[in-house]
Amino acid sequence: MRMPSSQFVFRWTLTSATLAALTLMAGCRQDMQNEPKMVPQRESTFFASGRSVRPQALGTVSRGQLDADTYFHSGLIDNQEQDKMPFPVTMDVLLRGQERFNIYCAPCHSRVGNGRGMIVERGYKPAGNFQEALILNKPISHYFVVMTKGYGAMPDYAAQLPAKDRWAVAAYIRALQLSQHATIQDVPQGTNIQTLAEVSQQMGYAPDFPQEWVLPEMTNVPGAGEMKTDVTSQKRAMPGTTQNAPKNNRPKKLKK
Repeated sequence: MRMPSSQFVFRWTLTSATLAALTLMAGCRQDMQNEPKMVPQRESTFFASGRSVRPQALGTVSRGQLDADTYFHSGLIDNQEQDKMPFPVTMDVLLRGQERFNIYCAPCHSRVGNGRGMIVERGYKPAGNFQEALILNKPISHYFVVMTKGYGAMPDYAAQLPAKDRWAVAAYIRALQLSQHATIQDVPQGTNIQTLAEVSQQMGYAPDFPQEWVLPEMTNVPGAGEMKTDVTSQKRAMPGTTQNAPKNNRPKKLKK
């Protein structure tokens, strides 16, 4: 029986449209492993040399990697630390420094910079106290250099803190130091000065609400090295262990 021409045309059109759609979908499919990119150090047929990229011209650096301001990136001039900032210190800079300090520095140095952070109180090597004369008298770039390269038991924080943030933290450290050694003569004339008691009353607290802050006592928690030594000593002192047992008391293997 012959199919009516109208049905034949409809089916032919539907089949053709479906095949065209499938062809387009297959042609546009791009798996992630087939991305049009060059993997570093992988060979390629694009260049006659077989490289995937052209070699860098001698005496040039990539855009953004020049580090033309050497003091900003090193904190040194003629290999000497300096007591100056590479850019103006504003309130936004100090707030940024305070935020980064509380995240990365406070666990060891504490939020007030006295070296009595929570990590130290639990057995870690004591951190530097920013109010001690030796550290207090250091130039401001000293703190930037320490964050960049590390110092003693402190690792470097160059990966966690970009150069601008390291300078912001250094500025905030100086602000912490000034807050503990400031005098009435350091306050600009005309500034409204209030005592803590007056501020407490304005906030709804009693005038005697602010009390002297007493530093917590250091906990007697042994360090990791001391704990390891103690465990080793205890193992050696334990009687009847396989390690200390005489050879003639060890179980013999049965012959088959």
